[in-house]
Amino acid sequence: MTTTLENLSRDFSGDIIEPGHPEYAAKSGTIMASGAPAVILRPSSVGGVQAAVRYAAVAGLPLAVRGGGHSFSGFGTNDGGVVIDLSVLCGVEIVGGGWHVVRIGGGATWGQVAEALAPHRLAISSGDTKGVGVGGLTLSGGIGWKVREYGLALDSLVRAEVVTADGRVLTADEDENPDLFWAVRGGGGNFGIVTAFEFAAHATTDVFHGRIAFPAAQAPQVVHGWAEHMRGAPEALTAIAAFANPFAGGPEAPVEIFVTFDGDSAEDADAALDPIRRLGTVTGDSVALKPYADILEETQTPPPAITFHTRDAFVERDGVDAALRILTEVGASDGAPFITIRSIGGALGRVAEDATAFAHRRAELMIGTVVIGPAPVVQAALPALDATWERLAPHVSGTYSNFNSAADEADVAAAYPADTYKRLAAVKRQYDPANLFAANYNVRPL
Repeated sequence: MTTTLENLSRDFSGDIIEPGHPEYAAKSGTIMASGAPAVILRPSSVGGVQAAVRYAAVAGLPLAVRGGGHSFSGFGTNDGGVVIDLSVLCGVEIVGGGWHVVRIGGGATWGQVAEALAPHRLAISSGDTKGVGVGGLTLSGGIGWKVREYGLALDSLVRAEVVTADGRVLTADEDENPDLFWAVRGGGGNFGIVTAFEFAAHATTDVFHGRIAFPAAQAPQVVHGWAEHMRGAPEALTAIAAFANPFAGGPEAPVEIFVTFDGDSAEDADAALDPIRRLGTVTGDSVALKPYADILEETQTPPPAITFHTRDAFVERDGVDAALRILTEVGASDGAPFITIRSIGGALGRVAEDATAFAHRRAELMIGTVVIGPAPVVQAALPALDATWERLAPHVSGTYSNFNSAADEADVAAAYPADTYKRLAAVKRQYDPANLFAANYNVRPL
């Protein structure tokens, strides 16, 4: 490996960070995982990415690709392998004039994108955290505050520049390499490293955003009423219900409805939000008009001893009532996990299920549980959590890999329905037959 690395250093554009390097300790892990890679390669150009990929293939070491480093599964690092860190490739440029096409480097974060687009009154439907990487979020979906009006982040993608396992640079869009373009919209990092994304941005105004809170005892009526309201609410309204927050009292924590109304009309916002306010006794209401870039949350780095166990699934209309009943019952019990329920549908559901590799288009809600704490505390909570998900199983389907901390074969099967997986495996065979890009929700070559 040493000889190969010496050869790489002669023509690699970027930084080579090995153990003992001043930056190694800070760059060896990610926000969610620790690691001890043999080498971290931080390319400063697309050519550097090509060289790094070729090096990883020749070295025969495990490969991790890091964008924002937010993967709950820890995919952005490894032990004893190669990490390709894309953080330098973070440019944001408007290239499409009147069509608002924005070219974004594969290492950019959504906070950088929102800040760059704000002066132009433009936005892209993305996630809800500033530090999350554009690449990781987009390649597996992209559910955020504009999802009901503009769909997933990947639904706004019009072109991708991809470095494949053999070191080539390919353009993927509807006309050029369309099979690869289909696969990177939902198939994760299985097919190469996306060094640049081109999105169709949309014009935006300031938005109404904030939190409406209710007493914990009113969770059943509030959560069921909120879900019913969202079925007929304007698509400009996206909302998340959250309860049993362990940092706010667990089962006694308030029920919180976090909302974004995509528009600056106070009258329209109130028409969409007042039915939520009437669902119970409002104990807090922070909804206010804000710039879109300001509603994205700052990245929270957990203390070293704290671990996360996250799990999620989608709920179609027939399963909503039963799933919400189970979740509100569990949320009121001792030792309840933190529970979140995201309203989706709208623009997300108007895309055909086979149009992209993200196939969960019929879902009305996405539900999630989070257990947070020292590893022994998290492990002790898992039997009760597993029992909860066994109760939920008849009423839910699929998983959203961006929010799931597990990635075993069952999780991969949940993320990719059988027909989707088969098609992804055929694309994988074409572009990565040796499965170099395996640190992800891995699709094995057909």
